[in-house]
Amino acid sequence: MTVLSRLAGAALQVSLTALLVAVVPPYYVYKLTTYLLGAVFPEDVAGKVVLITGASSGIGEHLAYEYAKRGAYLALVARREVSLREVGDRALALGSPGVLVLPADVSKPQNCEKFVDDTIRYFGRLDHLVNNASIWQVCKFEEVEDVNHFRTLMDINFWGHVYPTRLAIPHLKKTNGRIVGVTSNSSYIFIGRNTFYNQLEHHLNLKLNCYCACPIQPRLARQQR
Repeated sequence: MTVLSRLAGAALQVSLTALLVAVVPPYYVYKLTTYLLGAVFPEDVAGKVVLITGASSGIGEHLAYEYAKRGAYLALVARREVSLREVGDRALALGSPGVLVLPADVSKPQNCEKFVDDTIRYFGRLDHLVNNASIWQVCKFEEVEDVNHFRTLMDINFWGHVYPTRLAIPHLKKTNGRIVGVTSNSSYIFIGRNTFYNQLEHHLNLKLNCYCACPIQPRLARQQR
């Protein structure tokens, strides 16, 4: 029985390896092709409506500026209203034809429902949803006495992407729109003392396409969104 078990295990490993060899190269060819096509034929976002979460600082802030330069309407979401309005004012100055500031917490389903509804009510459509809001927690998993310590991280970094996406899909279908997920390279380059964060980013990366318009240094230490 032991010999048979080992043979079965070896056969399974060979099968999985063969499957990876067959599937992974075409996947990377597809990713490279779509990247090159996107670089050669970039989407014209002028006049389109873009909703960005975590837009008060860091990557979300600079994505707002990049969209603004290209003439997109912006719905900006974050908790810090003062900073969010500053970003909105600068986006207008950079060329956005219209900015809607929406103070909200992405970890709360009711807030997500409201800012998606407010965006549709104000602009009448939605073309891009940019899920960017996130925080960072540093600790060893074995040092955590209560796993509920990770609840806030899960609520923001995971559910804070799920809630807006679920609510936005019906509107994005009408415009053949896009969902953009901004995640971390921690999904494939594991960082010490970030076990739960690394795993969470990995699962998000399996489901979302990552995009970043320019190199940004996000203010992670302040855990803003």
